[in-house]
Amino acid sequence: MSTPLHKARPAGPGRALPDTQQGMRRRNLSRVMHTVSAEGPLSRAAVASRIGLTRAAVSTLVDELIRSGLLEELGPERPGRVGRPGSALAVSGRGPAGIGAEVGVDHLAVCAVDLRGRVRSRAVRHVPNRDRSPGPVLGELTELTERVVAEAEGEGLWPAGLAVAVPGLVARDARTVVRAPNLGWLDTDLGDLLPAGLPLTVANEANFGALAELWLGEDTPRDFLHVSAEIGIGAAVVVDGRLLHGNRGFAGELGHVPVRPDGPECACGGRGCLEQYAGEEAVLRAAGLEPGEDRVGLLAGRAEQGDTNVRRALEDAGTALGIALTGAVNLLDPESVVLGGALSGLAPWLLPSLRSELARRTAGPACPVSVSPLGPEGPLLGAAHSVVRGVLDDPAAVAERA
Repeated sequence: MSTPLHKARPAGPGRALPDTQQGMRRRNLSRVMHTVSAEGPLSRAAVASRIGLTRAAVSTLVDELIRSGLLEELGPERPGRVGRPGSALAVSGRGPAGIGAEVGVDHLAVCAVDLRGRVRSRAVRHVPNRDRSPGPVLGELTELTERVVAEAEGEGLWPAGLAVAVPGLVARDARTVVRAPNLGWLDTDLGDLLPAGLPLTVANEANFGALAELWLGEDTPRDFLHVSAEIGIGAAVVVDGRLLHGNRGFAGELGHVPVRPDGPECACGGRGCLEQYAGEEAVLRAAGLEPGEDRVGLLAGRAEQGDTNVRRALEDAGTALGIALTGAVNLLDPESVVLGGALSGLAPWLLPSLRSELARRTAGPACPVSVSPLGPEGPLLGAAHSVVRGVLDDPAAVAERA
């Protein structure tokens, strides 16, 4: 990969900045970036009003961000405002970009997202990854990453970091996959197998899906439980706008909550886990169908046609989901449950029995269940946007290298 890979290592979302004069400057740069990103285009005066700094102070910060290529001036504000029009500021459509990647059981995907949140490049490869050793899988992922980075660079972007979504448990070092039962991976350090020039973050795919829902969804609450699935089922807990990681970083393993303790064996070593009743392959087995490349499309198509076996299998899967979610809802009391990933495409047939089971078993009022508009794109978009958020959280890490 080319030199721009080494340009910056932005702070990750929520990383604390030192309480010094330099730390204050970095925090103020971040406040300007977040304000323009969320509400722009804005004039310097408007930014100053929103963040409570003087116009002179904001102008100095803005000039630094423009020199670094993080903000750009669009020209005079629209007419009709009182006083002399200021120059409208927007986050740059060039410069740093977030590179998101996803390792699925049967696919690999990579995308580049600019600071405006636009997907500028994307590559997908459908390939069976189950029980393949990590080396060849991550070698193919590197090829896709290099292709996406090259396309992004052709549009004036450079990668600020790489975030990878995986279907498994990730250690707190944010690079080691401790266990991914549906891939067959154990204690795999992805940092040893992916491009060394890119700052790397690895996280569970459900966590990235939840972050995408939080950042990109409309009217998403600050407290919710996000559930996503393909062959496996994962969940993420968001409390007051932050992910709940747990002591080892493993919070959210809903797919391995037992719903029938005497049920079939699971890849995790347990019995009767939720995945054995509500994962894609489990539903296909229950419906008497052979798995193909587009499992969700097959199930949804048959269900739409009125196939009673498929509808019954989806109803049973919804019931199993309701049983597993009951414990989480009773324990955590989230504002809502959001179905994402493959589950979103099967929601019309899952939701009735899921909601019924949840309402019947929940101690308090029934918890609302909604469907994510991001669908299976959530983990990949969440990964890429996590890098973008890192740039917004600490733009000085980029500015100092400009």
